[in-house]
Amino acid sequence: MSNITDEYSTQSIEETVQALDTDAEHGLSAVEIAKRLDKYGYNEIKEKEEPLWHRIFRRFWGPIPWMIEVAALLSAIVQKWDDFIIIMIMLLVNAFFDFFQEHRALNALRALKQGLPNEVIVLREGKFKTVSARELVPGDVLKLKIGDIVPADVQLMKGDYLLIDQAALTGESLPTSKKINEVAYANTVVKQGEMFAVVINTGMHTNFSRVVSLVARASLKERSHFQKMVIQIGNFLILITLALVLLIVMVSLFRHEPFLEISRFALVLIVAAIPVALPAVLSVTMAVGAVNLARRQAIVSRLTAIEELAGVDIFCSDKTGTLTKNEMRVAEPVTLDGYSERDLFLCAALASRLENHDPIELPIFHYIDEHFPDLDMGGYQQIQFTSFDPIRKRTEAAIEQGEAHFVVVKGAVQVLLEMASLSNDETQNIQNRVSLLASKGYRTLAVGRQQGDEPLVLLGLIPLYDPPRDDSRQVIAEMHEYGVQVKMITGDNLAIAKEVGRLLDLEQRTIRSEQLSGAAGNELLVLVEVLTTVIYQRLKGNAPMKEAKRFASEVMTEVNNIYDTRLLKHEFIHSHESAIIEMIEEVDIFAEVMPEDKYRIVDTLQKGGHIVAMTGDGVNDAPALKKADCGFAVSNATDAARAAADIILTAPGLSVINEAVRQARITFARMKSYATFRIAETIRIILFMTLSIVIFEFYPITALMIILLALLNDIPILAIAYDNTKVHRAPVRWNMRELLTVSTVLGVTGVISSFLLFFILREQGVSEDVIRSLIFLKLIIAGHSTLYVTRVEGWFWESPWPSPLLFLATFGTEILGTLIAVYGFLITPIGWESALWIWLYA
Repeated sequence: MSNITDEYSTQSIEETVQALDTDAEHGLSAVEIAKRLDKYGYNEIKEKEEPLWHRIFRRFWGPIPWMIEVAALLSAIVQKWDDFIIIMIMLLVNAFFDFFQEHRALNALRALKQGLPNEVIVLREGKFKTVSARELVPGDVLKLKIGDIVPADVQLMKGDYLLIDQAALTGESLPTSKKINEVAYANTVVKQGEMFAVVINTGMHTNFSRVVSLVARASLKERSHFQKMVIQIGNFLILITLALVLLIVMVSLFRHEPFLEISRFALVLIVAAIPVALPAVLSVTMAVGAVNLARRQAIVSRLTAIEELAGVDIFCSDKTGTLTKNEMRVAEPVTLDGYSERDLFLCAALASRLENHDPIELPIFHYIDEHFPDLDMGGYQQIQFTSFDPIRKRTEAAIEQGEAHFVVVKGAVQVLLEMASLSNDETQNIQNRVSLLASKGYRTLAVGRQQGDEPLVLLGLIPLYDPPRDDSRQVIAEMHEYGVQVKMITGDNLAIAKEVGRLLDLEQRTIRSEQLSGAAGNELLVLVEVLTTVIYQRLKGNAPMKEAKRFASEVMTEVNNIYDTRLLKHEFIHSHESAIIEMIEEVDIFAEVMPEDKYRIVDTLQKGGHIVAMTGDGVNDAPALKKADCGFAVSNATDAARAAADIILTAPGLSVINEAVRQARITFARMKSYATFRIAETIRIILFMTLSIVIFEFYPITALMIILLALLNDIPILAIAYDNTKVHRAPVRWNMRELLTVSTVLGVTGVISSFLLFFILREQGVSEDVIRSLIFLKLIIAGHSTLYVTRVEGWFWESPWPSPLLFLATFGTEILGTLIAVYGFLITPIGWESALWIWLYA
């Protein structure tokens, strides 16, 4: 079993080579490679997939599928083949759409799996060979150079340095310098340098595989609030149906009615009770919302994400590449000793090479293009150029301009200060400026010029930062207006995170990732040591700091001897678990986080009862995007982030997210009005029929009328997807108690009005067949009128008024139902006079 990758960074490369039993000069033998492949497996991300038959079978297993299947079975038993075909088509269509959406979700793992490089240069049996990255094993010796994707977790063994871009994995905005003994992670990119490295972990043991396992875990736990709501509605109607069907069967058997007739009406009631079209109508409503978002360049890959987005009350966002441009820019330059900005940037450009595409140097050339487009560097020639490395921490270039020769230097401020001959006051002044810039999250470069053997002359300082996107601030402000709290999550350091947060008007409540994992237990020990140092100084009359620190160190040694501090982290996280939820709710900026930290933040907020959205662009964001109730991938996102996300933005910027929130709340209002209407209609029909059969021994409508009602109710109701609705200024979510209460009240009211009509018609001596036709017409007219009550929260005549399409669809089916009843198409005719009386009554 391999060790955790980060554990190798605590030991020397010699110890690692010995522990892995490899040869740094010759590499592994073919026999040893075969053994290790057998032991560790191939260097690939294994994906445990559910069998296809099981994925298909699951579509037909559950409360609502069971009810639909029973209805189909009863249709076949009583030989109602038309009913059987319609019910089976609905069952298969629902199963297909569900299967198709899950199939797309599984692409998240496949995209991550394809993230590893294909071929690498490896030392084996004393020779360098090009082999498939899949065949790497722990102990292999690799050659890594500029442009390579690191194929496995490695420890650097020989060479000067590597500059590695870890942004996709850790979220850091700038490449990281790596030297001998340090570890580099799989799927990161070499930007500069060339080194030899030894493979320490492959495949499922790499840090990269943790991201995959988190995505897999998020996929397994995923069930939307929409799915839960449909299941709850299904369970509610199933309980009512079973109770009422059982009552009818018992009464009918007691009356010695034919069993086939009992089965037939049990079928009718089941078909009436099951909201067969509920998932379909709600899916169409969400699909219309998805089409509207697509017009605004946002592609919806999971329909239910639209419904989730309506209830989102916390929006977590990655910083680098999402809220910011992931392009370094020059802030306000600082010039020294009377030099101009033009002089500063001329020397900075001469100490750089545009063709290297160095992320530190590109902003210098960009600044020159914007501010000094007429700057002519044609008269200057680079005779010699020394690129940046982590040891020298500077670039140098020998420049020739006609007869003049000089050297330009660009790099870390401390390094250039040592090369310059400045007074203590001047040095302190520059260091104070650099500290001030660092507190704002700026990375600062110093630029100098040297003539012959004279000391280096500092020209000035160039602060660099990753600027926010143009629309980020406005998007966050609008989210606050919609009642959504915004949290920024970044792998960058605390100072950078706070400065970007300030630019975006985020609250400055900030924590580091250690405080999430309970590693703040270590901070308690640090706090004890600092307090001991200060107390000692005060008690000893301002004793020297060195003496106070020595005393504090002795105290901490005693603390470690008396108390097992290893338990502190464990005790901290468990005694404060409830407080961690509260802390995460209150904090707005999270800095120095890893992929699992992002996942933990989203998971913790969900445990706290929040509906969470997440936006990101890198591989490191994929687990959190998958775990979130609604995940957004920005336009420049990696394939892994896109596959894990629910909504993919195809245009730069975030402004479409607020439009998505608005569209989601409109869609939610449409879905809620339809769900309320459908439950009320189900209760109205099934309760009315049951009471009629049990109490009055009268079948109020025929099986054929039930089918006609289902068609006339559900098919035109698809127009609800285009209805005009109010946009709520606060997050909205399903309140099942309210939904079922309102629906039940409306349904029972309808039952009372139907019985009142039945009583009046009986008293008038109307025949039973005509009564059935009149009740059929009443159920159609009153049913569609109920929709106008459910679509708004206030009185039905209040704005926003129904869309023309909804009005035409509902009014049109009412007219069609009236024509069927008046002229007696498959039912007993009632004539126009009776039809007008029913319209007035309804």
